[in-house]
Amino acid sequence: MGSVDVPVVVGLDNGGTSDNATVLTLDGRFLVDGLLEIPSEVQAGPEAAIEALARALDGVLAHTGVPRELVRAVGLDTPGPASATGVISSRGSTNFAQPAWHGYDVRGALERRLGLPVVYHNDGNAAALYAHHVHFGAEAMVRSSVSAIVGTGLGGGVVENGRVVTGAAGMAGEFGHVHIPLTGLLAPGQPEPTCACGFVGDAESIASLTGIRRSLLPFWLARHPDHPLAAEPADRAAKLLRGYAERGDELAREVFAQQAAALGRLFTIAANFTDPHAYFVGGGVVEAAPEFREWFLATVRENTVLRVEQAAVATFALVPDRDMAGARGVAIAALEALRAAPAPQPTLAA
Repeated sequence: MGSVDVPVVVGLDNGGTSDNATVLTLDGRFLVDGLLEIPSEVQAGPEAAIEALARALDGVLAHTGVPRELVRAVGLDTPGPASATGVISSRGSTNFAQPAWHGYDVRGALERRLGLPVVYHNDGNAAALYAHHVHFGAEAMVRSSVSAIVGTGLGGGVVENGRVVTGAAGMAGEFGHVHIPLTGLLAPGQPEPTCACGFVGDAESIASLTGIRRSLLPFWLARHPDHPLAAEPADRAAKLLRGYAERGDELAREVFAQQAAALGRLFTIAANFTDPHAYFVGGGVVEAAPEFREWFLATVRENTVLRVEQAAVATFALVPDRDMAGARGVAIAALEALRAAPAPQPTLAA
């Protein structure tokens, strides 16, 4: 690519295995069309991971031909749980299991390493922000949305007037741990599902890959012991299930119908709390064949109870560009932070 001579922000998406990077000009153009990944090194500890993020920034600038002096800010997202300012939970997490990560200020460390302002969101909030801005475009700053991101767990985000609602401790939008009504959702004799967090019957206990492996699939396979997945190890069976659902397998569709119904009940709760303009669904569950993902989204909508007035203005949609959503979302957050910053005041002579 040729060199760029306009100011930019950089978005860095940190994951368990890879870092992805993007560049956004201050006039709103993304300069990277797809994934631009390098190993994230998170298993090697915080120092190695911060260096990997610095390499990711250098790499995306080289790729786009942007001189470093034109970078005004950096957006960073990581998996949670973490505070609103980017301090990893004191108990760690799946991706940040080593003791050195517990309570680690990843945002502050990257800011010191780069010498640039760093804006932080968790990966669910970042994807939510990207979905919101892509969907609403020029109206993004006067619209609201909620997003549910289904993966190993269930993340999400609340966006109000174009900005993520973080909450006092940075834990707003943790939809996975909202309790949902189970009556009519579970089949006769189906045990109440438990979440890895210890809750019984929260949304993540059903609408997540972990929920499939721990609760949903064992129950359905016990009722259908001749199903091909019954012969597979639990982890592998859970990961293969979506392929069966794409092909119309009845048992697989039963499982995903329960997940979609759980998300619908979650969105019903959200409708009564925030009454958003849009409800977005993202994550691995919808990285699937078009027929399956449209069926899944329609099933979510059918299980979301809205008032007539709400239904008239609400939209249901999929999070676009899932693999790029994190980096692009935090790039947008960095750009919005720049726009919201007060202009420097002139110094008056004595």
